[in-house]
Amino acid sequence: MNQIKCTQCGTIGLEPGFIEDAGQGAYGYARWIAGPLERGIFGGAKRLGRPRLRIDSFRCPHCGHLELFAQPE
Repeated sequence: MNQIKCTQCGTIGLEPGFIEDAGQGAYGYARWIAGPLERGIFGGAKRLGRPRLRIDSFRCPHCGHLELFAQPE
């Protein structure tokens, strides 16, 4: 069991999981991208040249709050 503490209720030992990205052409998991959201000519987010980090998520078994951490891939 991990020692991550819920920032909402203080419970220790959060449940690991992931945030799914089920969009068309998606890898199946979400990533954090540095910088403010900028839209391209066709409405999609501009991502070229920006660092991308894997999102690790943990859920509190007591209150359901999610804690997210951006980690290098």
